[in-house]
Amino acid sequence: MKRPTIRNLADAAGVSIATANRVLSGAENVRAQTRETVRAAAESIGFYGLGAIEARNAAARPKYRFGVLLLQPHRPFYQLVALALQEAAAAIEIVELDLRIEHLEDLSPQNTADRALALAEECDALCITTAVHPVVLQALEKIQAGGIPVFALISQLAATGQVHYIGLDNWKVGRTAAWAFDHICKSPGKIGLLMGNPRYRNQEMNETGFRSYFREHARDFVLLEPLSTFESSAVAQEMTERLLADHPDLAGLYVAGGGISGVLAALRTTGRAGTLAVVGYELMDNVKAALLDGTLTLSIAHPLARLASETMKGMVMATGAAAENASYTKIVPFDIYTRENV
Repeated sequence: MKRPTIRNLADAAGVSIATANRVLSGAENVRAQTRETVRAAAESIGFYGLGAIEARNAAARPKYRFGVLLLQPHRPFYQLVALALQEAAAAIEIVELDLRIEHLEDLSPQNTADRALALAEECDALCITTAVHPVVLQALEKIQAGGIPVFALISQLAATGQVHYIGLDNWKVGRTAAWAFDHICKSPGKIGLLMGNPRYRNQEMNETGFRSYFREHARDFVLLEPLSTFESSAVAQEMTERLLADHPDLAGLYVAGGGISGVLAALRTTGRAGTLAVVGYELMDNVKAALLDGTLTLSIAHPLARLASETMKGMVMATGAAAENASYTKIVPFDIYTRENV
């Protein structure tokens, strides 16, 4: 067989011969997507210059450094989020990404603001999971004013879209949890609610949606006042034990914030595991085990691979965009798990 020619390459890629030559020579005035199309065509037809095209494309790819601030390193969920972000960054081919991920042990507003400002000094875009606080918002406004795009991950920071958001529609999450209790509980009863911290906007919207469903469809249920776990497993265990002691007739428990491992421990040590409907969040190993043994009835989770992919794509687009005021907010659908589909 004849060796493939430049014309064969151009035809396979659906571009002109001149464009194929520019890709092969490493010319700057070629779109990244076109470079990748020509590279894929070269690979498919066995073009002799594939190695040169790959080298030229790699040299021509924009190089971005992204910073990510997540919550405490000891929390399995945020370890999974970090891993998903790393995998998503590695999968992007049109740019070269240097991803810097930090976990905040100290969640105080001042420390969060300081770390965000420091990371933004070294990065082209910033992604952050944090509670809403004036000190943090002021720092993020300063970062954006300096031309660095900021993305809120998992928990929305601004209702009007000043900060790009990648995450769930948490109002729907709350209503879905309420729907589950309405259909799982054998009869209406008391429902306890554990939140991590009301300054996390996702949890606030979660509670709003949760209560709105009961007002609309299930008024016979009694919703207890929410208890805060402050994102701590130890506090969550204490709050759960107190809730079970004060309300032995509890029909359900909704864990809408941090500390689910403490909740599961309390349910087991008090002998209440499996005796009431419990809706939790995410799909860490301890949640899987709780679903399988009946301690947890249902879990609502972020689709981490898609969440991470949308985050990386949004940050790439925001960093490379010339236009201002564009929105890169992306709402991803949530997953629902029971013991039957883990």
